Amino acid sequence: MDLKLNGKIALVTGASRGLGFAAASTLAREGCRVALNSRSAESAKTAAEKIEQETGAQVIGLAGDVSLPDTPGKLIAQAVEAFGGLDLLMTNAGGPPAGTFESFDEETWQKAVELSFMSHVRLIRAALPHLRKSSAPSVLTVTSYSVKQPIPNLVLSNSVRAATVGLTKSLALELGRDGIRFNSILPGWTETERVAELMKARAKANGTTVEQEIAKQSQDSPLGRMGDPQEFANAAVFLLSPAASYITGVMLTVDGGMYKGTL
Repeated sequence: MDLKLNGKIALVTGASRGLGFAAASTLAREGCRVALNSRSAESAKTAAEKIEQETGAQVIGLAGDVSLPDTPGKLIAQAVEAFGGLDLLMTNAGGPPAGTFESFDEETWQKAVELSFMSHVRLIRAALPHLRKSSAPSVLTVTSYSVKQPIPNLVLSNSVRAATVGLTKSLALELGRDGIRFNSILPGWTETERVAELMKARAKANGTTVEQEIAKQSQDSPLGRMGDPQEFANAAVFLLSPAASYITGVMLTVDGGMYKGTL
């Protein structure tokens, strides 16, 4: 299938590793010019160079913490300056820390809101003037299947990411008249660096090994395993692409069947 991505301009945040890196790499392989972001300038540069070498596409790395109020606008401006416009935006960020409700103070809750909700709001707001000039504008927010099925010990993520799903659906309805599509992917447990860190925390708390915790969590999927970042990226790039031109307002679980609900 031709995804019709050749020549399109994309910005992917949180993309020096994990899900974001896999999506940025796949977009580049499909012919996009890609700006990718990481909090670390060195990590962003290394990731961009790796993708550029592997794909031959134009890729730049942009440093900045998307949880800070001024960063999203700067990233959008830098991507537009580098490539002359913006067609595709994938808003992604690392998740807030694990823990129970009573283990977090108000400051930690506010930081979670800034990272896992306001980063999406600010990136999209800054991108809209440029997306309106695109012939195939598309936005993909990355959340978690926890917005449908809360994950134990992740109360911050369970709560705050749900707001991003509400935002995504609202914008799909509000801005469809402008031809801008908004979708969200709700990934399940996928073999990323963040998940490895969560498994280490579980192993320490439960007196088990990381391997035992991974095996235990994998049983939540009918497929009996966690996902691979590339499996997430395949779905993400399709939803971003013009090939999905009549898909908007969708909250797609890419979770190997871990979500047990019917809706």
